[in-house]
Amino acid sequence: MMFRKTVTIETRGEEDLIDITDHIRSAIKESGVSDGLVCVFVPHSTAALITIENEPGLRNDLRKALERIAPKNFVYDHNKAWGDDNGHSHIRSSFLGTSITIPFSGGSPDLGTWQQVVLVELDIRKRSRKVIIQIMGE
Repeated sequence: MMFRKTVTIETRGEEDLIDITDHIRSAIKESGVSDGLVCVFVPHSTAALITIENEPGLRNDLRKALERIAPKNFVYDHNKAWGDDNGHSHIRSSFLGTSITIPFSGGSPDLGTWQQVVLVELDIRKRSRKVIIQIMGE
């Protein structure tokens, strides 16, 4: 069986971290599928999906790590070409990724005790983001 749901998440802009685990749990329940895989995808080039223990210390550590990986004040060819100053946002998304696949059983995602699925807004402005949740199973 296949089930697909799209949710829209409003972000506050760069480095906003939004826990979407409950959206995933809700979609699994709504699908009626007990066991399978859920693929979560964000179709945007300046957003990402990660799993993390969603607590303040790790959120701050992630922001600092992203600054080390792709600094905002670096000279990006993308910024020169488009003038939108979000070259670092695209690079960060490329490193983090735009999809996650999670197995589930008994109608519940097989996440670790301290693991949540988080949408990471990487663009320099607030955005309306689509998150596609596709479920396969029986």
